[in-house]
Parts: sequence; structure tokens; C-alpha cells
Amino acid sequence: MKTAVCTLCPRSCGAIRTETEGSGCCGVGLLPKTARIAPHFWEEPCISGTRGSGTIFFSGCVMSCVFCQNDKISRQRHGRIMTIEELVDSVKALEAQAVHNINLVSPTPYVESILECFSRYRPAVPIVYNTGGYEKVETLRRLEGLVDIYLPDLKYVDAALSGGYSGAADYFDYALPALREMLRQTGKPVFDQEGIMQKGTIVRHLILPGHTKNSLRVLDCLKEEFDDRILVSLMGQYVPMGRAAEYPPLNRRITKREYEKVLLHFEELGLEGYVQELSSADKAYIPDFFD
Repeated sequence: MKTAVCTLCPRSCGAIRTETEGSGCCGVGLLPKTARIAPHFWEEPCISGTRGSGTIFFSGCVMSCVFCQNDKISRQRHGRIMTIEELVDSVKALEAQAVHNINLVSPTPYVESILECFSRYRPAVPIVYNTGGYEKVETLRRLEGLVDIYLPDLKYVDAALSGGYSGAADYFDYALPALREMLRQTGKPVFDQEGIMQKGTIVRHLILPGHTKNSLRVLDCLKEEFDDRILVSLMGQYVPMGRAAEYPPLNRRITKREYEKVLLHFEELGLEGYVQELSSADKAYIPDFFD
């Protein structure tokens, strides 16, 4: 059976991973373990469009966010293990449904399988790499020429927050160079005649309750570093999930005042992108995953 000593993510934990099991932070094996494969309509408008984004939700995660809305698959690791050929067939099936792109959600533990999958079959639509932003530049460089659109988070600037809430005090130290590498690969956003993104980088930021200062610093960083070369997606959808109840003030939703404070700064900076309304803070938007 194939095994690997894993150094794909910034943890570089050297975990022994077989095809079906792993002892690292992600807790998964080398073969793709998926939790949902379906068109998705709740991404940014230039990603979902009218026909949906062809999402493949992978189980396991290189982060440990206590508030993760996908805790069932990120930490509990529900899902089904697939062969590479089954993953290829899933990509073809999504493409046959006329989705705008193939959207790989939390893909980092499976970079080896993803590279093999798309070496066998390259879809005619863009490939989206949808990540929490905690990435190694060395791993991203292996994806150059494969990924058309990067859709990362920039969750934190504050190391105390990233360490306390996501078990990654060095999050920003890796996330900022990773964003620079993503932009180097994709260049400025490119859209088709329907307004659907074909190439580029969209950086997401989720406003956390009680931590607007972190959000303001994130937006300042994005303006200073990237300005109009990226799009920024400001997200107000926070709902206490996972283990958030154990970590006040994460045990509540963001207030209208918090939301408006960050939104005003976003507008004052002149950042380009998307703003998610507070009405999006609803568990109904969380997808159903495989058992």
C-alpha cells in the first residue's frame, strides 16, 4: 500500500499517511475522502453564476478552527474514500451538469491525488482552489498551470487569535506569502462575457464576533499588499458552530454595529469585491454532507 511522510501544509508534521489513514492534523489518508459533490449556488456571484459552482468538498483540514461551520467534515471527517478514477468521474459528471467551474474545497491534504486526477482529465471549465489560506508556497507552486482561480481566506493578522482559535499561531506568516504566490500565478481577475471569473484570486474574510480590530487589520493588509489586483469577499455569515460555544465571544453572532464598522472600513479603503449581508448568517446555507 502506498504511504507518504507528509509535509504538504505549514505544519510539516511528517505524519505517516497511507492511502486510507493518516496521523497528522488533517487526520486523513492519501486517497480523496469527499463529503459532498454537487453544484453549489452560494459562492460569490462570479463563481456560482446561474448554473452553480461544481463543488467537491473534501474531508479533513489542515486547520483546527473551533468555529468551523463544516466541523462535521473538517474535524469529524465524515465522508467517503474514493479512488482517483472515481474522482475523475466525479469531475466529468459535474462538468456534464454545465457548472461554471470545478471548485475544490479544503483540498490541501489531497494535493497529490488532485495532481494525478487532473493529469488524467482536464475539464474545459476553470479549476478553483478553495482554501483556508494556511498554505506553503512550495505546495502552491506545484499547482501552477493547473489552478485557474484561487479562493483563499485571510482569517487573521493577529497571531494570538489564530493560535487560540485555529491552532496556528503562525497563520499570517504563511498566509500572506501564500496570497502573493496565488496572485503571481493567476494575475488580475479575468471574466467572461457573462461575468463569470475565468482566472484570478478572491480573498475571503469572515468577520468574527468581538474581533473587529482583527478584521480592520486584515482589510488594511489586503489594500496595502494587493489593492485592485485581487477581489475581496467580506463575509457576515458567522453562526456559532463547532466548538464555538466554549470560546466566548465566539458563542454569538456578530452584531449589526460590528458588521457596519467593518463594512465602512471596507468601503473607505476602496477595496473591490463582494459584501455578504447579515441575513446570510443562517445555518440553512450550510450544505448537507455525506454521512
